[in-house]
Amino acid sequence: MPVTVRQALESDAEGLSRLAALTFPLACTPQTSAEFLATHIATRLDPASFRRHLADPACVVLLAEADDGTDPLGYTMLIGGEPTDPDVARTIRFRPTVSLERCYVHPDHHGTGVASHLMAATLDAARQTGAQGIWLGVSEENARANAFYARHGFEQVGKKRFHIGDAWEDDNVRERAL
Repeated sequence: MPVTVRQALESDAEGLSRLAALTFPLACTPQTSAEFLATHIATRLDPASFRRHLADPACVVLLAEADDGTDPLGYTMLIGGEPTDPDVARTIRFRPTVSLERCYVHPDHHGTGVASHLMAATLDAARQTGAQGIWLGVSEENARANAFYARHGFEQVGKKRFHIGDAWEDDNVRERAL
């Protein structure tokens, strides 16, 4: 199936929100509460939130789509600037930097090459920001995602802790040069 990757537009907000609601829970640990997931999806992955991201000049949202005009198959979100998390700021090696905040593909398209195609376009977009490196946080329990990022040159350079609902979780901090 031919896949196109392009910069998302405001008119893509509804489709991005539907995809995000489907894929975000897949990246969470089993300890993540259903209440937290529902609140996060309703307040941070809603169409209005995507419209705000799409209007933010520090944010680049790319989407992968099939030629049939259906909802996006995947999306990534880059955010430029220095990390606000002190653990990340101490850990990453390349400056200026850009963070890969989101990288999701519809589960029906896992293993089809969509994610690799989207990642190649995302790395190109990150280079165009002028950043020297790109970093991300990924659950240490998400073996599939950690393997994917390792295949795309992201080295584990540290860890960061964060609070989800009532629990603390740990992410691997991964980084690569651009």
